[in-house]
Amino acid sequence: MVGDEKLRKPPEEWEECKLIDIIELRYGKGLIGQDRKNGNIPVYGSNGIIGYHNKYLVKGPGIIIGRKGSVGEIKYSPLDFFPIDTTYYVSPKKEIDIKYMYYFLLTLCLDEMNSHSAVPGLNRSNVHSLNIIIPPLPEQRKIADILETADEAIEKTDVIIEKYRRIQQGLMQDLLTKGIDEKGQIRNEDTHKFKDSPLGRIPEEWEVVRLQEAVIRSFSGGTPNRENPEFFNGTIKWLKSGEISTKYIYNTEEKITLKGFKLSGSKYITKDSVVIALYGATAGQTGIVKEKMTMNQAVLALACNKTKTHYEYLYYHLRFRVPKILAQLQGSGQPNLNKEIVDNSLIPLPPLLEQHRIASILSQIDEVIEKEERYKEKLERIKQGLMQDLLTGKVRVNHLIEEF
Repeated sequence: MVGDEKLRKPPEEWEECKLIDIIELRYGKGLIGQDRKNGNIPVYGSNGIIGYHNKYLVKGPGIIIGRKGSVGEIKYSPLDFFPIDTTYYVSPKKEIDIKYMYYFLLTLCLDEMNSHSAVPGLNRSNVHSLNIIIPPLPEQRKIADILETADEAIEKTDVIIEKYRRIQQGLMQDLLTKGIDEKGQIRNEDTHKFKDSPLGRIPEEWEVVRLQEAVIRSFSGGTPNRENPEFFNGTIKWLKSGEISTKYIYNTEEKITLKGFKLSGSKYITKDSVVIALYGATAGQTGIVKEKMTMNQAVLALACNKTKTHYEYLYYHLRFRVPKILAQLQGSGQPNLNKEIVDNSLIPLPPLLEQHRIASILSQIDEVIEKEERYKEKLERIKQGLMQDLLTGKVRVNHLIEEF
């Protein structure tokens, strides 16, 4: 946190002061949905843009801070904008670089300054009283330029990631419903034979079966009694549904003891089994276990019949099909999956070699996406380091540094 009572000695040219000496947080204005007129002026609530209007309250560029609800959430608007009454907007009292101030405010951890327990709220007097250090205007501009360059690099990477995700989604639609022949061509009814099936038209070579026929077995696990310390901090990897967030799963947050494993009703998952989160925040998420482990009752493991089903093909099928199943369940008032629903779901099964081809193509795109995501994480680490160094004066900026 940059604005703090215990500040390191600032550079000689930097000003030590209270935040109120530099900016004032002003209240937004009420503007309910029915009073908004068609226009292109963004209307900001405490967590970002909530609509548009034909008049602005504040001339842009400017900064919006969540006052109620998403306390301390900070947004930057390059355009004129209308902040509603659940927000503050920043009004400079001195000439400052507004983009610099945006980056600086991000370091103050305003989201941790909640002053009400029942209804979250940000007390502006507490914010105004923060001790800060601020560089001269020319240095503010240089710092803002560097951090904005970092943001632009991150945004460009986001665009690339989203492009490949759209490509993959389109390919999943084609490959998992039409398949790909031995020449590498996606099948279509003009050049290949198709037939009717419970899942619609599919290639003649395919069959449709219940998922339980495509696997050797499906099973979920259990949770050891958390009140017994002898059951945890062991050596057996124990997977929870909330940890199913990546394609490959190598490790777990918690490990249980052999005694905990035996008394929990859990079972071992073997390498290359497919797992699916049955309920909770990650319901429907799928992954592939790459190390022997066990799991809790909110995880369903699927051990593939290797003579019939390729595990990566099953993974992509579930990734493609389960969101549709969940949508149907939610419409019927059943928001969660269970073993019976998964076991009885239908899966189109191409010949095994074709399953390999389909999985290989989709895996290649996953690898590109993962590479770009790692690069984005690297950029975000660089940006955080720059913010820590530049916004505290630890590293001085006398000219633009080409980091990107």
